[in-house]
Amino acid sequence: MTNSLEVNSTLLQELKNAKIFKVEDQPTLIIEATTGYIPFDNFQQIFTETGKLVIAHKIEKLVFDKRKMTTFHQPSMEWYYTQWKEEMLTEGLKKHRKILPDDKLFRHSVNVGREKIFSQYPSAQFTKLDIQYAESIEEALAK
Repeated sequence: MTNSLEVNSTLLQELKNAKIFKVEDQPTLIIEATTGYIPFDNFQQIFTETGKLVIAHKIEKLVFDKRKMTTFHQPSMEWYYTQWKEEMLTEGLKKHRKILPDDKLFRHSVNVGREKIFSQYPSAQFTKLDIQYAESIEEALAK
């Protein structure tokens, strides 16, 4: 399997719209979006598979590299926060790093969407997660 990342990692799965890597010597996974848009069903599949890997490898940090994405999908983001992140928190995944595309509209949409989710679910467990943004894989791993 080919590794398209600049860091020492192993490609664990290649799915329709993403690749999932395990960072060597760290309890960290990287999801690299490989297309501009990820349909909701595929998004759920990617994170269902990632959830299995979180459990199997005792993952504590997830880096979601969205730099190839061009379209933001609010229902996917809401499911990701309110269901998937809540479930993964019980498995020890507490650190989330995101790398967004260099696209002002996409970044603005993410911020608006995130604010909406946080205001709708103010007491949810995901509000206590360590969520940070980075501009590169290296920066995300260092945070």
